[in-house]
Amino acid sequence: MLTKGQRTRAAILDTAAALASEQGLGSLSIGGLATATGMSKSGLFAHFGSKEGLQLATVDHAAAIFVREVIEPARSSPRGIVRTWALLDAFLDYLERGVFAGGCFFATTSAEFKNRPGPVRDRIAEQLARWREYLVRAVEQAQELGELDPAADPRRVAFELNAFVQNAESQHELFADPRFFELARDAVRERLESLRATPEPVR
Repeated sequence: MLTKGQRTRAAILDTAAALASEQGLGSLSIGGLATATGMSKSGLFAHFGSKEGLQLATVDHAAAIFVREVIEPARSSPRGIVRTWALLDAFLDYLERGVFAGGCFFATTSAEFKNRPGPVRDRIAEQLARWREYLVRAVEQAQELGELDPAADPRRVAFELNAFVQNAESQHELFADPRFFELARDAVRERLESLRATPEPVR
């Protein structure tokens, strides 16, 4: 069970992550977040110490939300092609539900910090790399189980599958058309089916 202090910190970071998904991490400040949360600047400073500390904590919090919303539900699926599909389907569902008001937190912040070297950029890259490696491992497990073509490059397959989801998000953000998510699901299914070692449809 979380302590009162931990619950307060989590609530603050929920607000910070939502704001950052819409306005970027650069817009976050102790003063601005104090206004948004109704807390004192001194109280927030005690939690984070600096603007950079707040930004780093927000990135980690957003990553924890992604794990909770995408990775943990998929872990209940059997390893292999079923789990690989579950990961991508959960990712699309997370985007469809608008878990962050401004869309994908990491799409926003990675674009914002791609040319800004430093600890915040490094932390964003680290969290994105963790997702990439998790998806690569899911593909590798499907190959080890004899479900996907063992000759396929798992990194390339994971890259392609993730790209379908990312493109659906960017197209939806621009055109506000939820059909892009279904197009992405179709593309993921077709790619996985094209790599199947045995002819069985992906569900």
